[in-house]
Amino acid sequence: MHTTDPALSGVRATAVIRAAHNGSITTVPRLRNSGPFHLHQTQSHGEWARVSVISSMCAPLGGDRLALDVTAEEHAKLEVSTAAATIALPGATGALATYDVRLTVADHAMLTWLPKPLISARGSTLHQTCTVDLALTAAVILREELLLGRVPEPPGRLTTRLTVTRGSRPLIDQQTDYGGTAPAWDGPAVLGRHRATGQFLVVDPRLTTDHPPILIGDDPAQGHAVLTPLARHPAYLATATAHTLHHVGELLDTALEHIRNM
Repeated sequence: MHTTDPALSGVRATAVIRAAHNGSITTVPRLRNSGPFHLHQTQSHGEWARVSVISSMCAPLGGDRLALDVTAEEHAKLEVSTAAATIALPGATGALATYDVRLTVADHAMLTWLPKPLISARGSTLHQTCTVDLALTAAVILREELLLGRVPEPPGRLTTRLTVTRGSRPLIDQQTDYGGTAPAWDGPAVLGRHRATGQFLVVDPRLTTDHPPILIGDDPAQGHAVLTPLARHPAYLATATAHTLHHVGELLDTALEHIRNM
């Protein structure tokens, strides 16, 4: 549904992606565009089907309620990315905007969620969630990069929440709050002077997690990251902070290489 009724103060839209395995390859039998979301299936890569999410308008704006539902059915291999950075803008009302990503990965399926960075522009208020439901034999890689404010402006208010369950058991539930009146977000215990941050989560039944945490980057002025195994699950979480998205990306890439070499 896509509506711009002023009484509802913003766009309501939910886009849907569903991937299935037909016995030989992964297909994408359902792509439903909605509101600012235009879904484009790109060329497959080996066993993987790939979908790009293209924004056809400025979004999210204040008051928008946006959602993306992605399902990888049994044995499917699906990569979902975005074509450009997402910029949270204040819009005409200055109201809260929400953007909810819901990922479901069935048995023996694999899903990668690789969006371009999210930029929190001055005056915006965005609550973004990512909810992941994994079967016990499923695998997922998801990545998030955030830039707080466009140069030289301060950021808007940005709240992000990541909730992951695996086999109906909680794996991780974390929330971060940046900008505006968020408590201590720019203090030394959180970002300090850095304005770029990011993380990725890797869950794969083939992983072993008997490795200790790894600190990446020895110059706090340039940024650093930590790669940490998660308890009772074959999963690793990497978190990075730096002055620029470029440095955050390099730190996360290094962390991912550590996992690949384990």
